[in-house]
Amino acid sequence: MPIIKPVNGKLPQLPEDCYIADNATIVGDVKVGKQCSIWFNAVLRGDVNYIKLGNKVNIQDGAVVHCTYQKYPTIIGNNVSIGHNAIVHGCTIKDNVLIGMGSIVMDNCVVESNSIVAAGAVVTQNTIIESGSIYAGIPAKKVKDISKELVSGEINRIADNYVKYSSWYKE
Repeated sequence: MPIIKPVNGKLPQLPEDCYIADNATIVGDVKVGKQCSIWFNAVLRGDVNYIKLGNKVNIQDGAVVHCTYQKYPTIIGNNVSIGHNAIVHGCTIKDNVLIGMGSIVMDNCVVESNSIVAAGAVVTQNTIIESGSIYAGIPAKKVKDISKELVSGEINRIADNYVKYSSWYKE
């Protein structure tokens, strides 16, 4: 059974059509949109501020989503994939975004729509990722613009696949 518990009187809000893995942890002020999936060993900890996920968001295995006390909530838009072992902390991620495996997005960052944070990238505090771009490295810097084919071929494909994968576990 996943750990789903209130903190300071706030219980996570999870629609019935979401998939929550057996060992995921979701606590506190967390609101999850429709068709989302929270995978094995993922942690969403809304104890010091709130976390809000849009629709069709997947938080993959081992990822951590947290916030900053009295400063920055974490807001994630629609059609977003948070890769395995990524850390997303006190930031805003807009629609149609891929956060690569093992990457870190720090406090007060904004990842604009139709963007990719490459695997292993570290997006340092207060960075704004331009819409339609790929950021990579430590610290993350823009490496190129994204084509429309990459948006549909990678960002949308991964988000759609995770909706499909989650259906396998609901049977």
